[in-house]
Amino acid sequence: MSLTPEDADPSEQRAVARPTAANAQPNRVTFNRLELNRILNLYGRMVADGEWRDYAIDFLKDRAVFSVFRRASEVPIYRIEKDPRLARKQGMYSVISATGILRRGHELERVLLVIDRKLAVV
Repeated sequence: MSLTPEDADPSEQRAVARPTAANAQPNRVTFNRLELNRILNLYGRMVADGEWRDYAIDFLKDRAVFSVFRRASEVPIYRIEKDPRLARKQGMYSVISATGILRRGHELERVLLVIDRKLAVV
């Protein structure tokens, strides 16, 4: 007995035609869970202090960007970028303000120290 197209399971046909989630966006740079957790922890503290109000995340072909805004209608006050092309040179992480690059490095934690104002004991 041979199966004709009418006898075939319709879910099998859809499974072949549908791209998988992993292959849907190839060549995109993203923040991993640990990186995003560290950035969002900093963002939450700054929102609680009343300094930051909004953010945007962009996943581009060559880099991932987390932009921080004082107000939603303004240009970002800081951009936290991950650019893997610079991993062997200056470091893939950078914090950029409106005036230019504040810090670059190989470790996200150390790069974020430039804008992470922790309470200091006086």
